[in-house]
Amino acid sequence: MSTPPDETLSSLLYSPVVMDKPVCLVDTGSDGKLCVQESALQILTQIQQPVVVVAVVGLYRTGKSYLMNRLAGKQTGFALGSTIESKTKGIWMWCVSHPTKAGTTLVLLDTEGLGDVDKGDSKHDTKIFSLAVLLSSTLVLNSRGTIDNRAIEELQYVTELTEYIKIKSPDEVVDDSEFVKFFPSFIWAVRDFTLQLNINGQDATEDEYLEFALKLKLGNSSQVNNYNLPRECIRKYFPSRKCFTFPFPTNPDNVSYLETLDPAEISQKFLEVTDRFCQFIFDQSQEKNLKDGHTVTGRVLGHLVKTYVDTISSGAVPCLENAVIAMAMIENEAAVKEGLEVYQSGMEKLKDSFPVELNEITLEHQCFSLMATQTFMKRCFRDHDGKYLTSLEEAITCQFDAYLWDNEKASEAKCESLMSVLSDPMTERINQGFYAKAGGYNLFCQDLEDIVNQYNTLAYKEVKIAEVLEKFLQEKVAVTTAILQADDKLTENERKICEEKERAVLLEQEIIAQEERQRQLEEKMETEQQNNEERVRQVIEMMEEEMSRQQQETKRAMESKLREQSALMEKGFQEKADRMTWEIQELRRKNAEVEESTSRKYAQMISDQQRRNEQNMEVLRQQHRQQMQAINSRPRPASRSCSIQ
Repeated sequence: MSTPPDETLSSLLYSPVVMDKPVCLVDTGSDGKLCVQESALQILTQIQQPVVVVAVVGLYRTGKSYLMNRLAGKQTGFALGSTIESKTKGIWMWCVSHPTKAGTTLVLLDTEGLGDVDKGDSKHDTKIFSLAVLLSSTLVLNSRGTIDNRAIEELQYVTELTEYIKIKSPDEVVDDSEFVKFFPSFIWAVRDFTLQLNINGQDATEDEYLEFALKLKLGNSSQVNNYNLPRECIRKYFPSRKCFTFPFPTNPDNVSYLETLDPAEISQKFLEVTDRFCQFIFDQSQEKNLKDGHTVTGRVLGHLVKTYVDTISSGAVPCLENAVIAMAMIENEAAVKEGLEVYQSGMEKLKDSFPVELNEITLEHQCFSLMATQTFMKRCFRDHDGKYLTSLEEAITCQFDAYLWDNEKASEAKCESLMSVLSDPMTERINQGFYAKAGGYNLFCQDLEDIVNQYNTLAYKEVKIAEVLEKFLQEKVAVTTAILQADDKLTENERKICEEKERAVLLEQEIIAQEERQRQLEEKMETEQQNNEERVRQVIEMMEEEMSRQQQETKRAMESKLREQSALMEKGFQEKADRMTWEIQELRRKNAEVEESTSRKYAQMISDQQRRNEQNMEVLRQQHRQQMQAINSRPRPASRSCSIQ
C-alpha cells in the first residue's frame, strides 16, 4: 500500500513564490477606474501557502515605501522617490517568504499616497484606503510629525469606510460595530517624531501616546461629534492598535535619498525603531482570514482582489459576505478538481502495473481516496450541505469502478493468454486426432488435469482466474463429449458415469467463479465501509475546525469591545459604554446563532453523508444477496472429475 507523500506534496503545493522586486497589483485605467494587473494575479495564484498581508497607507511623500522595503528585508524595491510627486500609483505588491513563520508568505502592499493634489477623483483615496483594509491582516498608517487633531481629521477615509464596505448585502441592515470581527490590526507609524513621550508630566509609552490622541471628548455638540467621529471609528473598527514613533532618520538634506544611504549615515535610534517595528510585524501580524475565519492563501487573495476591484469599478459596494460566497464556490469547485487529480495521479501509477490482486487495488484506492478527501478538506470551505464533498465521492467511485474494470480486463487477457499457451499442445493433439482412439478419453483427461493444475499454480493471484477457467472448460465440452463417445474401450455405462462427472465439473467451476465474485464484492464492501467511516470523521473534524475559527473570531472582537467599554467607562462616557454593552450582548447573541446554525448545518451534512453511505452500502448488499441466491440455488455436485482435482 502506498503512503501519502506528505513532504513531496507539501513541497509542491506550498513552496514559496520568489519575487525579486515588487509588481503593480492594482492600477488606474484610462477611464479612471481601478483595474487589476493580470500578471500580479498570476503570481498570487501560484501561492498556495497561507498569507500574512501587510498594507501601508498614508499621505503621499511620507516614506511609506521605505518601511515596506525593510519588511521585505531589502534596502530598495518599492519606489521611494526624491521629489514632491507621489511615486507609488495604485497598489504595488511584493511577496516574500515570511522570515519567522515557516510555510507562510508575507505579502506587502504599498498603496498610492493619499491626498495627492494631482488626482482628479476625490473618492479615489477612499477606494484605495478601503481596498487596503479589505485585503490586509495588518494595516499600517504612516504619517509625519505628531498624532494631532489635524492628522486625525485627515483620516476622513476611516469615517467613510461603512459607505465603501458592507458586511452583508447593501439592503441588509448590519450594525457597523461588527467590522471589528473582520478588520485588520491597526498600526500607526509616526515619522519624524520630535516630541517627548510625556502626558500630563508623566513618561508615556508609544501606545499610551496613541490612546491619548484617540481620547474622546465629552459632549454632544456638532463640534465635539466631528472631533470624536474619526477617533470612534478607529477605536470601533480595528481589533487592536499599536504605535511606533520614528525620529528623523538622517540629515534633512539626505531624507530623499534614504534608500541609497550607508547605514552609518542613518540615525541609530531610527534604525532601532525600524527593527522593532519590523519584528513586531513579523511576530504579531496574523494570517489573513475570510469573514468566517477561513485562512486565506495567495490564490484566494488573488480572487479577493479581483472581486473587490471589479465591484468597486462597477460602482457597487464590496460586500464581505458576497465575497465569501463567491470564494466558496470558486474554491470548492477547485477543491473537487484538485482532490480528484490527487486520486487519479496515484491510481494511474498503479494502472501501469495492471493486472494486480484485488487486495492491492482496493488498498491503493483506500489510500488515494483518503488523500483526495484530505486535499479537498484543506481547500474547501462553507460546504455545509456537503454538495461538493458528495461530488468528489461520486467522481472517485466512478473512477474506482473504471479502474476495477480495467484491472479485470487486464487480468482476463493475461489469464486467457496463459491458458492459450498451456493448452496449445493439447489443441494440436486434438487437431491431429491423437485422442480419437481406445483409451483416448483418459489421456485427454490427464492432459486437461495437467493444464488446469499449471494454470491454477501460475494464475493464482489473478482476479479472473476462476471465470477464465470456467469459460475454458465450457469451450471444451463439445471436444470432451466427442472424445468420450469415440473411446471404444469404455462401456456405455462408463460413458454415462463420465458424462455425469463432466457435468459436475462444469457446475463446480461455475460455483467457484460465483463464490470468487462474491468474495471480491465483500472485499469491496469492507473497503467502502471503512472509507465511509473516515469521510464522516473528516466532516466532523472540519466542523470542529470551523467552529473553532468562528469562536476565535468572536473572541478577538469581544476582547476589543471589552477594552473599549472599560476605557469609555473610565473616561466618563457612560452612554457610550452602555451602547457598547448592548453591542457586546448583540455580538454574543449573533455568535450563538451562528454557532447553532453551523452546528445544525453540519449535523444535517453528517446525517446526509451517513444516509448516502447507507444507500451505497445497500446497493452492494443487494448485489451480495443476489449472488448468494444464485450460489445457493445451484445444486452442489456430489463429486468432482479427476480432471480438475
